[in-house]
Amino acid sequence: MIETTRLLTDLVRLPSVNPMGRALQTPDLYEHRVTTYLEDFFRGLGVPYERQTVAPRRDNIVARFESPGARRTLVLEAHQDTVPTDNMTIEPFGAHVENGRLYGRGACDIKGGMASMLAAFARLAREKPRGACHVVMACSVDEEHTFLGVQEMVKRGLKADLAVVAEPTSLRIVKAHKGVCRWLVTTAGRSCHSSTPELGINAIYRMAHVLAGVERYAAELRASRSDPLLGPPTLSVGRIEGGTSVNTIPDRCRIEVDRRLIPGEDAQAAPGQLADFLKRAGIDVPFECGPLWIHCPALGPELSGELVTALGQCIDAVTGVHEVITVPYGTDASTLAAAGIPSVVFGPGDIAKAHTCDEWVPLDEVERASEILYRLALSAG
Repeated sequence: MIETTRLLTDLVRLPSVNPMGRALQTPDLYEHRVTTYLEDFFRGLGVPYERQTVAPRRDNIVARFESPGARRTLVLEAHQDTVPTDNMTIEPFGAHVENGRLYGRGACDIKGGMASMLAAFARLAREKPRGACHVVMACSVDEEHTFLGVQEMVKRGLKADLAVVAEPTSLRIVKAHKGVCRWLVTTAGRSCHSSTPELGINAIYRMAHVLAGVERYAAELRASRSDPLLGPPTLSVGRIEGGTSVNTIPDRCRIEVDRRLIPGEDAQAAPGQLADFLKRAGIDVPFECGPLWIHCPALGPELSGELVTALGQCIDAVTGVHEVITVPYGTDASTLAAAGIPSVVFGPGDIAKAHTCDEWVPLDEVERASEILYRLALSAG
């Protein structure tokens, strides 16, 4: 078995489920099994590494390959966590291989990309090729929910000249993407027995008025402006909850708002902008809007021109052609770029297979991604 496939098999068999704010009760939660595996891997290579505790059972792990005479440092960053396994139609942690694909939760997002990076990093550490750059292998936690892992890395002073962040891009280079922020909107009421609803105030009915205004705001926001690369900002409501039982008038209802940002927008201002619109629109029920519980900035292309060219040349050498794209989803790359590190997103697998009931990644792409990253480390020295 080639090293990328062996690494990927091991990683998928280790559950690292992010509960994503849900009160899940399962032994598969959190990244600690993967972190321990990575610690053993780096120790076996004889490279220096550091664990960074972000939360209980949730540690970043950062390793470093020092290349004699190198002038620059490349960060290879991948997240350890996966989304939950609800409604999967395959064994989530089976790492089953069939027809050149490896199946399992996280195979595509993003353990295939992590395996590519780990294999390239190991090759550098073993072969110590002349002219390579320094390489930091950074494995973060909590990317799928609140981006706390990469934020902790930046707080601890992660420095580099360029960075490649693993996400399933089908070996294409992502030079820009939208940002994201999320918050709650809450309506309050007064509970009572459902047989006498006139004695209470129904928080769900109140939320219905708010939701009508939110829908209008989302339409106006989308029509208000557009980035030449990324298109318009957007807003959606993805979750609603309220009440305790069908025979009780609900005293509370809340929705979760997802706002996609374009470059130049301030995430901290987004909840207030929605609240101001709702008040101007005449929504006359009381509500609370915010604060943010997640934010990730947009990634612009301003810093990464040289990196895009260098990575493109490495892809050409392996596959014959490369493509540069933009995407609407957020990644750890924008946090690194905001810290001054030119960053792009790159990896094996198709984003359309991420988070799916039968998630898989093509093994040949995992192998090619590793070769491309190894060549980048050689050319960037």
